[in-house]
Amino acid sequence: MDYVRPPGMSASVVYRDPRAAIAWLEKAFGFETLMIVENEDGSIGHSELRLGEGLIYVGREWDERHGSPASQGGVNTQSLSFHFADGLDEHFARAKAAGATVLREPSDQFYGDRNYMVADPEGHVWGFSQTVKTMTYEEMAEAGRVSVRERL
Repeated sequence: MDYVRPPGMSASVVYRDPRAAIAWLEKAFGFETLMIVENEDGSIGHSELRLGEGLIYVGREWDERHGSPASQGGVNTQSLSFHFADGLDEHFARAKAAGATVLREPSDQFYGDRNYMVADPEGHVWGFSQTVKTMTYEEMAEAGRVSVRERL
């Protein structure tokens, strides 16, 4: 079977133990593993996982600049965000049951989305959202008492 990577953006997530991370991401968030590349020593050199239309690469720490938050004193320089059409609360329950650290419970936001945020076992921060109310920019601005515009 030929493997064709879909066009679009992807993010790389670095783990101390990528094999354990892949299993956890499948169980907690419902990722589907598309590819695992193993090195001669059996370690994972690269992997690709999909959730909806989103694609991530999961790999190992390979130098002092590419480390898991677990190796960096818990420091995150980014978080990953996924947007669902529906099922956010069920997804949260699944993640929580798998042991995700809850950083923010599901809650409705002034701009019409419901979202939650969790951390995985190595400390990566994950955000998940779902639009529950479609709003104009003006409605968002009024509801949040902020300035919202189409572009700068």
